[in-house]
Amino acid sequence: MRKHHENIFTIPNYLTFFRFLSAPFIIWFIIAGYQNLFVLFIILNLLTDALDGYFARKLNQHTILGARMDSTADKITYALAFTGLFVFKSEELQPYLGSLLTFFSLGVICLLHSFIKFGKISSLHTYATKIGGYMQGIFFFVLFAYGFIPVLYYIMITWAILSVIEMIIIQLIIPDMHPNMKGLYWVLKGPR
Repeated sequence: MRKHHENIFTIPNYLTFFRFLSAPFIIWFIIAGYQNLFVLFIILNLLTDALDGYFARKLNQHTILGARMDSTADKITYALAFTGLFVFKSEELQPYLGSLLTFFSLGVICLLHSFIKFGKISSLHTYATKIGGYMQGIFFFVLFAYGFIPVLYYIMITWAILSVIEMIIIQLIIPDMHPNMKGLYWVLKGPR
């Protein structure tokens, strides 16, 4: 019996691969102090992240490799965005370091727990984390384009912290890692 191989040469996977290719450039922009190029490439990464999910659904091009690549590219983009935030906007973010570090620490806990329990990066892609990603993208854009807006920050960081806590709880409950879980409600509800 022949094994079925999934087609990895898909539009969503090409979009995700762009994020991997852009990472060294973003690192260079941070080191060299090119704030505008840093912002441009982070925004391009956020847009390709939204588009790869859209095309995967629209064209029915979901792949296991794509889900794993997307999760890894997300983590790389987050790490680069956080690094750039601290390099370019440390003064504005100084009073909010406690909540930022809480979010970052929970993210690291979630990542480590996934490695320990499942042997791989979490690829849950819950609704909460997807919405949170859009909120973080909006906050990021507004921060660099217009300046720091506290209420926008508080909404974004509260949602981000709650969504990471949800992911940790889901990881504690589920026996196996499955990509694209909707959220805790659906995990508790169980299969129908």
